[in-house]
Amino acid sequence: QVQLVESGGGLVQAGGSLSLSCAASGRTFSRSAMGWFRQAPGKEREFVAATQRGGTYYADSVKGRFTISRDNAQNTVNLQMNSLKPEDTAVYYCVVTRERLWGDPSSVNEYAYWGQGTQVTVSS
Repeated sequence: QVQLVESGGGLVQAGGSLSLSCAASGRTFSRSAMGWFRQAPGKEREFVAATQRGGTYYADSVKGRFTISRDNAQNTVNLQMNSLKPEDTAVYYCVVTRERLWGDPSSVNEYAYWGQGTQVTVSS
């Protein structure tokens, strides 16, 4: 059974930094894309970032501020978030595709596995 466990959320002031981590278990994910979505209150889930062999993708809203990385040996994916803004406040979800991603990395439909989410709150 595939399980994704996020950690690292919390409360930070605007301009600060947070690092999220996600540990995946239950199968091998070396060919899968791993990434992050987020959902703010009253809004739809939105793509943040994803990575797989040969490609790394970011939403325009986080480009230059967030950095995604992964460790295939450990089956982990991390999200370093710098220069945080109040509009980054959301529940952040770790996501993984079943196989290699060939479609749109920003589409929720591409990701078969989702974590429970971790809250990130940025105060102004």
